[in-house]
Amino acid sequence: MKVVLKIGGSLIEQADGLLKAVTEHIASTGSKVKIVVVPGGGIFANGIREASRTHSIGDEAAHWMAVAAMEQYAYFLMDKSGVPLIDDTDDVPEGISILLPYQLLKTTDELEHSWDVTSDTIAAWAAHRIDAILVKATDVDGVLNEGELIEEITAKELESMGETCTDRILPHILDKYGMDCVIVNGTCPERVVAAIEGKMVRSTHIKGNI
Repeated sequence: MKVVLKIGGSLIEQADGLLKAVTEHIASTGSKVKIVVVPGGGIFANGIREASRTHSIGDEAAHWMAVAAMEQYAYFLMDKSGVPLIDDTDDVPEGISILLPYQLLKTTDELEHSWDVTSDTIAAWAAHRIDAILVKATDVDGVLNEGELIEEITAKELESMGETCTDRILPHILDKYGMDCVIVNGTCPERVVAAIEGKMVRSTHIKGNI
């Protein structure tokens, strides 16, 4: 089984505990799972956003600067967890690894260069490349509507909602490739582990194809 686990920048304080829980689960079960962590941008990308506003940086440059910010978070995660880094999706190792996305995205160059494409869309794109399950760990329980959790929603329905806890292009990518995505609260590591195993957990299940 292959899983792409997007770890949002909002989890910077909890990420080491989350990665430890996932690593220990793999070790305790002897699972042959391959988990690729796609890092968010978090405080690193926020600096690029601010610089972009202040200095009128164009979309092209800002896009690649933000992808480079994801790599900063990747090194942070590696430092805190000891999880190894990879820079390609062609030969994903067993166990858990953290993706450095910059060179892969530069080489393939398949995604739009704008702030609408963030680490959410990049994670979905990576999951499509390796035919993996997609789990997005963030600091909320899932997609909310007036404070209430939406347990299941189609990608098209999510796209029509406008601003949510995902980027604007993720629903389009999920619909395009017929992919599902589970959004789960990463401050509760046990939920993330359960989502990776495909178990029912408090979350939002986005259906890419119905």
